[in-house]
Amino acid sequence: MDQTERVRRMTAETGSFRMDCFRFGHGERCLVILPGLSVQSVMGQAEAVAEAYRPLTGDFTVYVFDRRRDLPDSYTVDGMAEDTAEAVRSLGLERVSLFGVSQGGMIAMKIAAAHPGLVDALVLGSTTARVTGAEYRVIENWIRLAREKDAAALYRAFAEAVYPKSVADASRELLARAAETVTEEELGRFVVLAEAAGGFDGREDLQRITCPVLIIGDKDDRVLGPGAAESIRDCLGERPDAELYLYDGFGHAAYDTAPDYKERVLRFLLRHDPEKG
Repeated sequence: MDQTERVRRMTAETGSFRMDCFRFGHGERCLVILPGLSVQSVMGQAEAVAEAYRPLTGDFTVYVFDRRRDLPDSYTVDGMAEDTAEAVRSLGLERVSLFGVSQGGMIAMKIAAAHPGLVDALVLGSTTARVTGAEYRVIENWIRLAREKDAAALYRAFAEAVYPKSVADASRELLARAAETVTEEELGRFVVLAEAAGGFDGREDLQRITCPVLIIGDKDDRVLGPGAAESIRDCLGERPDAELYLYDGFGHAAYDTAPDYKERVLRFLLRHDPEKG
């Protein structure tokens, strides 16, 4: 079966909004992935995402959720979390493992705190317990470029902050071509989503999380800062079911660049199978 055939695109329909997602894998357990900020929708990368997460597909059926289609003019991470939880349940998913990266991790921790019955294990990648002025400066620059409708500069700035220099340099031509396809609507959507990170504070939410948690970060995170992952661990305290792993040199996007990242996530989730206690 080729990649296109095994990825199923769908839309979660609720009473007040629609949220696009896609599904792949054939495992008995369910994993929901919440991606971070992106200039264009993750839906356009569905086959590439499914290929990257192939190691998980024997044990998990994986759902990747975009943000809701019609964004309010002002949208908070709390609002994203409630909308996502509603969208997940609208598909009949009642108990899931949850993996969020960057802003997706912020959303994931809010969901796990507010809906403990929905989440059996939580993975937080390249995210943080709070976003202060210092951590917001990189994102503010992205917002400025999006408002100026300079997609090429936005893609360059995004890559330089998110990826190691070697990866960003090697991707210049690909990013330039991608920037040519960006629409004004996508830039406006990016601004609304990026602004939601300003002032984010999940410290109290983290203290209410009851499921096992894996935190993965990188010492070279140039978006949220090198101490972002540790800030989450500090909020969780000395829990035996809360694990922290730090890469060094793979950047904010370690979830894309570290070769053993998916296997590390899989090992954690298999250790914390609620059916096996």
